[in-house]
Amino acid sequence: MVSGNTFTNRLRDYSQLIKFTLNITVVFSSVVSYLLVPNIDFNLKMVLLLALGGILVTGSANAINQIYEKDSDALMKRTASRPIAAGRMSLQHAWIFTVLTGIGGVMIMGLFFNWQAAMLSLVSLFIYGFIYTPLKRKSAFSVLVGAFPGAFPCLIGWVAGADEFSAGGWVLFAIQFIWQFPHFWAIAWVAHQDYDRAGFKLLPNQNEPTRNTALQAIGYSVLMFPLGFLPYYLGISGATSMWFLLAANLAMLVQCIRLYKDMDAGAARRVMFSSYIYLPVVLLSLLADKL
Repeated sequence: MVSGNTFTNRLRDYSQLIKFTLNITVVFSSVVSYLLVPNIDFNLKMVLLLALGGILVTGSANAINQIYEKDSDALMKRTASRPIAAGRMSLQHAWIFTVLTGIGGVMIMGLFFNWQAAMLSLVSLFIYGFIYTPLKRKSAFSVLVGAFPGAFPCLIGWVAGADEFSAGGWVLFAIQFIWQFPHFWAIAWVAHQDYDRAGFKLLPNQNEPTRNTALQAIGYSVLMFPLGFLPYYLGISGATSMWFLLAANLAMLVQCIRLYKDMDAGAARRVMFSSYIYLPVVLLSLLADKL
């Protein structure tokens, strides 16, 4: 019989394995994108099913990531306590969990929504787990590769509701895709010593933060401005949300410019926290202003 303390510890390990906090932000993007589809109204059952499918697929991908990075995770302070890296969970246990959650999530997407969304979920899982994860040790090109599964949740949510790959889904995908670059480079800037110790190559051109890193963050922030007009232009949402998007884009751009000017970890943290705020503000404003 499993004691209460043992059960709690095991539950905590599973939460770490699927990176629960990150997982919820991914699922949030998918659910909001689903609800932005024209003619889709809020249905608690369908929202919960979509959330469950997303949690399982994303959790499976995150587990694969930790399986392959168990040794490097053990070298970094912020990841050393993860269950596989710390030796609390065996690789066999983790692989069984990975397979079951991956299959379960894809099947939920296919049976309750459509097989297009299910196959896209599977592709996202595969790219994140088996392409992006090993590529992180080889080249900063991994950030570009990882941005695809990072933005797929928006497209998956849209396809789950629309039953097709239409313009609205691609616009939401593009917004989250471009947002990831200043977001991720800010994180890599702050944690670059840990990443360097683990052998990850995540910053552009060099493994040290440079003005080129900040300049690229500015460039991607600028690209977010034209994307801010598209939801209104396509009739996904209204004019009010367009102004929210442009204001959020401006706030991100200002922080990226400050990063270029200050070139320190404090400025990188401001970009990072601005990016955390950006996505919920943008998605919720679009949903609140849905036409």
